[in-house]
Amino acid sequence: AIKDDSREFELSSLTALSPLDGRYWGKVKDLVPYMSEYGLIYFRVLVEIKWLLMLSQIPEVIEVPSFSAEAQSYLLGLVDGFSMDDALEVKKIERVTNHDVKAVEYFLKQKCQSQPEIAKVLEFFHFACTSEDINNLAHALMLKEAMTKVMFPTMDKLVEAICKLAKANASVSMLSRTHGQPASPTTLGKEMAIFAVRLSRERQEISQVEMMGKFAGAVGNYNAHIVAYPTVNWPQIAEQFVTSLGLKFNPYVTQIETHDYMAKLYYAIIRFNNILIDFDRDIWGYISLGYFKQITKAGEIGSSTMPHKVNPIDFENSEGNLGKANEDLTYLSMKLPISRWQRDLTDSTVLRNMGGGLGHSLLAYKSALQGIGKLQVNEARLSEDLNQAWEVLAEPIQTVMRRYGVPEPYEKLKELTRGRAVTKESIREFIEGLELPEEAKTHLLKLTPHSYVGAAVELAKTVDSAVNVINGSEVLETCR
Repeated sequence: AIKDDSREFELSSLTALSPLDGRYWGKVKDLVPYMSEYGLIYFRVLVEIKWLLMLSQIPEVIEVPSFSAEAQSYLLGLVDGFSMDDALEVKKIERVTNHDVKAVEYFLKQKCQSQPEIAKVLEFFHFACTSEDINNLAHALMLKEAMTKVMFPTMDKLVEAICKLAKANASVSMLSRTHGQPASPTTLGKEMAIFAVRLSRERQEISQVEMMGKFAGAVGNYNAHIVAYPTVNWPQIAEQFVTSLGLKFNPYVTQIETHDYMAKLYYAIIRFNNILIDFDRDIWGYISLGYFKQITKAGEIGSSTMPHKVNPIDFENSEGNLGKANEDLTYLSMKLPISRWQRDLTDSTVLRNMGGGLGHSLLAYKSALQGIGKLQVNEARLSEDLNQAWEVLAEPIQTVMRRYGVPEPYEKLKELTRGRAVTKESIREFIEGLELPEEAKTHLLKLTPHSYVGAAVELAKTVDSAVNVINGSEVLETCR
């Protein structure tokens, strides 16, 4: 049995309860500055300091005069120089206060006692604020920075990699499969282009979700603000403050920001993830068919018992983590917009899990990227399947027969192809016996399963234009 001694189980990559903080730490640690407890404390400090600076600029709040350049620099230095030691000091204070936001306030008061100007107005830290005034802005900033600095760049790399896959294989003919059965040919590049465009469209939708914030006091009415300074237009001040942080102002709130934008954001990420699951499964299937080989690394083992195997583990890892991410994000999306009356505390603990859904998403994106980097197209295998599927030419033949008025074209091709082995010779013989203009007959005789791909080649080659049109003014470097 495992020895039950907590002293031997300090937190490490081996003891972390979440694999994001253990096994996969190296792949998701870019999110840590934004989505961790450290990130939450940092953004709380930023909001508290920015609010004190805002108060110093309101003429009616004479008790907080305008700060000198030196005092402003000191305050902003607390943000710019915020360290892990500072965060640990806040946590130390919290052990006494048993209140995380109050601990930030006390930390800042301690830090500013030595600065003469600020020392005179220490009680204006957290002035007229409820904890959620600070928290909701911190959460919004955490998400904004995490998406901008980590998630979007990785999403863009993924779209770019699929774009390159599309263009490189624009002319590589491939047998389609609908309902798992041979269907009209396409090209490998065009099928990849579809995913690039779909993912790009959802990435753009995600980027258009506005992170929102409130700053309206205990129940959203500026009650305390107005009693203290009746002549100040507090709703206007709140809007100026929230927008100065790069967030969208929400004027109609309870004690909390209503979290509707979070639900919108997470559902948009879920849609992106679902498309990537579709991609992962398709690539998995193409590998199974032999359409792709996987480049191996020296020393890697595919199976513990079958030496020949090279498993599509990157796409399987991606699919599994996307499922976990979507589960987390779905719960957040459904729960966060619901709060009893002016608020309950259920959102507080749930919001601490924001990093999980993003972390599993990020891990999935990186796994898919790694898998794409190992892919090697097996054109011989693609060609082999096409050579054995001459029956797919039944579609263009019966369509041309319709054009020239040949009776019962569908029925004639059905009789020729269904349940029978169709070969190049049998198809050519059928075409030769048709009553068609010689030009039409010649054109049909030139068709092969390899050449019958319609506009697929052009669609794949122009995927970069489609992606950039979707992204409008935010044209990505993707596919260039």
